[in-house]
Amino acid sequence: METSNKTHEVLNDLIEINNDRVAGFEKAAKDLEAGGDADLKAVFAQLANESRTNAAELRNLVGADAETGTSLLGDIHRAWIDVKATFSGHDRKSILEECERGEDAIKKAYRTALQDGNEISANAVAVISRQQQGVNAGHDQIKALRDSQA
Repeated sequence: METSNKTHEVLNDLIEINNDRVAGFEKAAKDLEAGGDADLKAVFAQLANESRTNAAELRNLVGADAETGTSLLGDIHRAWIDVKATFSGHDRKSILEECERGEDAIKKAYRTALQDGNEISANAVAVISRQQQGVNAGHDQIKALRDSQA
């Protein structure tokens, strides 16, 4: 599929943040304390799979120039979670708070991608808009889980 350089840039940014989301939810599931938390692990796995699917779909739009890795900011965020956990532990509320921060970031990335000035293709807009609905629902789910821990 033929797309402009600007479209490639926007799509690659979304691929990276979806890859960050996968890595973040995998890390969050791993960081949950042993024992319970099967409910959160299932939610994290579902949202990570959603982002794997999103990234694959976006890579198909980009083609050979598609991103495959994570972003530097995502890597820094995951390192910060490690440092914070050293001092506060790996409790549900802390993990959900960090997950919500990640969800805020991906929501913003999708909102930014759809801004008028990006001049991305109509096909890409349709894909991004559809994916944005799932991202927003995931954010709301994580926020509700975090709020229930208060």
